[in-house]
Amino acid sequence: MTYLSWVSIFRLGAVQLCLGAIVVICTSTLNRLMVVEAALPALLPGLLVGLHYAVQITRPTWGYRSDTGGNRTRFIILGMAALGLGGFLAALGFVLMAQSFVAGLALSILAYAMIGAGVGASGTSLLALLATVTHPRRRAAAATITWLMMIFGIAVTATVVGKSLDPYSPERLLRVVGIVGLVALMLTTLAVWGIEARHAGPAEPAAKPLPFREGLAEIWAERRARNFTLFIFLSMVAYFMQELILEPYAGLVFDFTPGQSTQLSGAQNGGVFVGMLTVGIAATGLRIGSLRAWVMAGCAGSALALLALAMAGQMAAGAGLIQPATIALGLFNGMFAVAAIGSMMALAGEGREAREGTRMGLWGAAQAIAAGLGGILGAGAVDLARVLMGNASAFGLVFVAEAGLFLGAALMAARVIEARQDSGLPAMVAGE
Repeated sequence: MTYLSWVSIFRLGAVQLCLGAIVVICTSTLNRLMVVEAALPALLPGLLVGLHYAVQITRPTWGYRSDTGGNRTRFIILGMAALGLGGFLAALGFVLMAQSFVAGLALSILAYAMIGAGVGASGTSLLALLATVTHPRRRAAAATITWLMMIFGIAVTATVVGKSLDPYSPERLLRVVGIVGLVALMLTTLAVWGIEARHAGPAEPAAKPLPFREGLAEIWAERRARNFTLFIFLSMVAYFMQELILEPYAGLVFDFTPGQSTQLSGAQNGGVFVGMLTVGIAATGLRIGSLRAWVMAGCAGSALALLALAMAGQMAAGAGLIQPATIALGLFNGMFAVAAIGSMMALAGEGREAREGTRMGLWGAAQAIAAGLGGILGAGAVDLARVLMGNASAFGLVFVAEAGLFLGAALMAARVIEARQDSGLPAMVAGE
């Protein structure tokens, strides 16, 4: 087996870029259209997005199938095809709701299940391929590169799609989503084609995995792993609470068009990208700050940005504040996320028999559950608050509650992330 070059790592990162490009349409653009243009309860897109996260709990199954199937490339491409088709069906389901709500909802449920399955099959098989054919010195850098490329794909797609949707029409929506799906599938095929055949050896049957309940019980018995799982859960609930309400907030309170609110999401993810790069350069290249300090700073900064978003709705000139506050939220979210990933990697190899896979699986499950729950909580709370008060106050109240969760996560990080884990992020440019 030969290891991946940096060019091949960036090629595989393009698959993550495509994953993010399709998912952002389903979790941001369609969500806004349902709440603002269709005047549906925010809880509805929250439940649909929660479904796509719930389906991703099957990621270990997809990983096992790609291990034993002997052809991870096939799962990556077919998973992307399912994701692209699911994204188009989700847009079609929304359009269909105007004629028949029940039929549109049924199609949307199928679509979001396909989105979750596509992300799980393609994303998990991609990470398995990376882990198999990437030199050990480069694995951390490869994971960081692919993560950043996914965020880049989300930011660029949100900006481009936002401009393409104005003036909005159902036909324009279907055309744009269909083009994004087709381009993602073609780019994925070109990016991954031939890499596995050139670098990976013959597939070997996977060893019989540890029974899930037994492995989970053993890891849960470790105090540090258990506390870190609770931290991941709390911080990710806070992280995802605004995911489904930011664009409706911009539309209902500030009269943003669908294109403008989608571009706002692109600006937020651009901030995430810059925040991740900032921590990577500062903590690795310049050795400034510890992982714990960056996590706490990211959580505290996210809380302040959310408070600014809440204040914007109460001000006459608040429309001018929403974009810088959203960019700041993305910046601090990115700082928190990449520092938390570094802490996770440091802790994964510690404890009983260094069961990295079991620990990463546990934290991945906590993240998936928190992502779905956070979106549902945020959307449901907004729906309830809008019954009792005006739009600006309702959204502002939820943003303030989310800020409180981030502050709680910052305090928890001070106790959960220990000093001896603060050795900095893995090198971004690991050479031989």
